[in-house]
Amino acid sequence: MREETITLALKEYMPPECTCAIEDKVRGSEGVVAVSVNPVDDVVQVTYDGEKIELSQIKEILERCGYHCEGEMDMPSHAHMEHEQEKAEGHDHHAMMEQDFRRRFWVVLALSVPVLLLSPTIQNWFGFTLTFPGARYVLFALATVITFYGAWPFYNNARKALRTGVLDMNVLVSLAVSAGYLFSVGATFIFTAVDFYWEVATLVLVLLLGHWLEMRAVRGTAGALRELVKLIPPTANKLVGDQVEEVPTAQVEVGDLLLVRPGEKVPIDGEVVEGQSGVNEAMITGESKPVPKGPGDSVIGGSLNGEGALRVRVTRTGEETALAQIVSLVKEAQASKPPVQRLADRAAHWLTIIAVIVAAGTLLFWLLIADQTTVFALTLAVTVLVIACPHALGLAIPVVTTISTTLGARNGMLIRNAEATETARRLDVVVFDKTGTLTRGEFGVTDVITLADWDEDTLLRRVAAVEVNSEHVIAQSIVRSAAQAEHAKPLPQATDFRAIPGKGAQASVEGVELAVGNRALMADLGLSLPDSPRLAELQQQGKTVVYAAAEGRVVGAIALADLIREESREALTGLKGMGLQVAMLTGDSQAVADWVAGELDLDIVFAEVQPEQKADKIKGLQAQGKVVAMVGDGINDAPALVRADVGIAIGAGTDVAIESADVVLVKNDPRDVVGLIRLSRATMTKMRQNLVWATAYNVVAIPAAAGVLQPWGIILRPEWGALIMSASTIIVAFNALLLRRVDLRRR
Repeated sequence: MREETITLALKEYMPPECTCAIEDKVRGSEGVVAVSVNPVDDVVQVTYDGEKIELSQIKEILERCGYHCEGEMDMPSHAHMEHEQEKAEGHDHHAMMEQDFRRRFWVVLALSVPVLLLSPTIQNWFGFTLTFPGARYVLFALATVITFYGAWPFYNNARKALRTGVLDMNVLVSLAVSAGYLFSVGATFIFTAVDFYWEVATLVLVLLLGHWLEMRAVRGTAGALRELVKLIPPTANKLVGDQVEEVPTAQVEVGDLLLVRPGEKVPIDGEVVEGQSGVNEAMITGESKPVPKGPGDSVIGGSLNGEGALRVRVTRTGEETALAQIVSLVKEAQASKPPVQRLADRAAHWLTIIAVIVAAGTLLFWLLIADQTTVFALTLAVTVLVIACPHALGLAIPVVTTISTTLGARNGMLIRNAEATETARRLDVVVFDKTGTLTRGEFGVTDVITLADWDEDTLLRRVAAVEVNSEHVIAQSIVRSAAQAEHAKPLPQATDFRAIPGKGAQASVEGVELAVGNRALMADLGLSLPDSPRLAELQQQGKTVVYAAAEGRVVGAIALADLIREESREALTGLKGMGLQVAMLTGDSQAVADWVAGELDLDIVFAEVQPEQKADKIKGLQAQGKVVAMVGDGINDAPALVRADVGIAIGAGTDVAIESADVVLVKNDPRDVVGLIRLSRATMTKMRQNLVWATAYNVVAIPAAAGVLQPWGIILRPEWGALIMSASTIIVAFNALLLRRVDLRRR
């Protein structure tokens, strides 16, 4: 089996209530493993066995359903970003449909005014008369233009839907408009009855207005991703010798040297070879503060250069750039579906069928049983068809998925699939790898103990003065800690330095002969260690202890360990505040693990765990009925990330293509795990709100449209039904937009 996954861009708009049926059509072909459609972004994600079915065959299936498509993820590198930029500039389906609906609305509005004035029903209501020979034929002509020009988008989409055996919103609207129009034509030329022209005109007018506003609202939900794509500037300043040439960014190649002036965007991923500046990477990594950049530092395409000029050597182009990978991951996530969306799709499909049945029953009941007029019965049947359009139900989840994934991406949280968002809401335990995740992954001074009359600052400075001549990792850690001390002063000069391999070093500092090293060095000098409870505690914690001796005695000790991140304390406080347990996996000794656990108040600790055993620890927690997230670096922790219910790779930087993780956190900041769960919970809340609204709307609206309120004098007309239907969809879209107010970085 050669399993492949491809994301295809549709060239036509697919109504959300059609997605379920189209997915069934594609999934029914041999070799197709899974298929998912996102109607907000007009993309189809297909996983298939390349040995049983070819991509061209999948495209043919979609074409038979009336939808043409093009490759997205497998496009040439430069073409990929150019294509995305074109969509970002507004040339996407929703933008074009918004313009089309707007244009048709204004034409239909102009034609509807004389239709209303010439309608006998309107004249009777308002007590005026406007007639002339042939008035009813003028009314017929105007209504015909409205019916065929104004409602053409619905007819066209209904034709495609019926070709695939799908009853969607467009079919319902087309039935409603056609029924009203044909009855009116009969009343004009065949039998005597009150025509339905004004209802048809106002129905089409309101449908166009509603869909215009709906497309505008839905297009707004995908705005964040378009803004992300637009970060790449169209041109770059290429250095050719001593000359600067402005060239299209798409033509830049690896190895090219670019000039990035102050205030300009970095055009493509690269490495600084000359210059110093602060670069704002907020739109890509979520880091709010400018990041200092100098020779040897990497820069991300799309980030904003600060006050200095930079010369940058291009290291990655096209699909390999960080931004292209982020866009691909976000689109992949938006094409995936959480289980709740699959349920909503099924409900939307069956709701359409129910609407046709109820409309037919409504017509027959009021015509044959209640003995009402044909116009009355037809009015209610048409209203049922219009008001029951399951557009809101079909969009309830996709609009939320689109916003949540793009919001996450803008904050450095790349969600690879929508199901991870749903699962993250139900987490019981978050398991962190220790080294490089909860800790910095580098030695640092944790304790300075004086055993003589030296103060802590003096001891640290003098020991650092000796160690500055050593390249040992522990020595360099002491020097770095001395330089970063709160009241750091320049280190004194050390003379007569002598390294003692495997044990330490000696030197003269400020007139004092100082020996710095381990227990073995102290023993060689004939010095015994003081009986100090504090020193014993450091040993129990598994810390590395460096002793200092002068004037024939041990004058102090410095303890080092893998430093705990300050961000870790905030992150764990936030997770515990959410009611979650926090665990740690580490290969370090039990003593070291217990020290970290005590510092961070961890609930569960797994120490001395080999890399291949990490997945078993996750499995053990799951066996207890817990939903588990694993947070690691995505390399050594790959088996555990795959085994966890939600695998979170942290500190990916620009290398965001980590296959073993469900979520990729760009920055090495454990607080982003809190933000991820906060986003997940807010996302699921919006999904539930939208589903409740869309379901409750139909439960109330369909019976009302069928006339159950008629005994109380309440009758819904078709144009009112169209207005209510459109309003329900717009409410769903705007409710999803409120996700943008969620503060993912609340500390």
